[in-house]
Amino acid sequence: MEILLIAIFTVIASGVGTLTGFGTSTIMVPVLLMFLPLPQTLLLVGIIHWFGNIWKITLFHKGFRWRLILTFGIPGIIAAYIGAMLMTKLALSDYSGLLKQILGGFMIGYAVFLFIKPRIKVKADEKIAMVGGGLSGFCAGIFGVGGAVRGMFLTAFDLPKEVYIATAGAIGFVIDTMRLSTYTYKGIRLESGLMWGFILFVPASFTGAKIAKKFVEKIPQQKFRQVICVFLLLAGSKLLIFP
Repeated sequence: MEILLIAIFTVIASGVGTLTGFGTSTIMVPVLLMFLPLPQTLLLVGIIHWFGNIWKITLFHKGFRWRLILTFGIPGIIAAYIGAMLMTKLALSDYSGLLKQILGGFMIGYAVFLFIKPRIKVKADEKIAMVGGGLSGFCAGIFGVGGAVRGMFLTAFDLPKEVYIATAGAIGFVIDTMRLSTYTYKGIRLESGLMWGFILFVPASFTGAKIAKKFVEKIPQQKFRQVICVFLLLAGSKLLIFP
């Protein structure tokens, strides 16, 4: 029953994650933490998220911007390794909740700012991309929820929706590869029952991504940024109220 519930939840989380460019981990981590220890939760959700990024790359590959992917991805890989190493050593300190609340408050403020200034656009500057990649990689490694941070920075560039999703997927893929390798290297493992569950989890994540693609095709470009802002607001509120 546990496996089936996770599979159903994976469809929902993958759909939201594909539509927004983030979301799978942001949604799944707090729920699965009620049933599993933090290290196992981050590994399980990380693997599902890794496959979700593959679906984003596959379904929206025409939107690739390699320069943006590299400037985000390289700092993200390094920061993801540092964050994952800290997580395995500290299992998150007493200050982790406060850090998540600060991050959540910042995300809420940023989303509100974009609602007030909907036409603002940031030049795709390499320095901003590197900072965004580093922050999202570190948050992914230590908290398992780096996608919302990545989405926050990518939204500032006001990218076409296909470019936004493809870029987010490619960056997430390289960051997730690093942090999952680090978790595994440090000895984090899943129970055999959960490993068998991937027979359902992987196709469930693809199903959610495929459904999301249909919604993306129907959302006008001028409304897409507003959709991302709504989910940033929700993700930030979750981190602020339930760290």
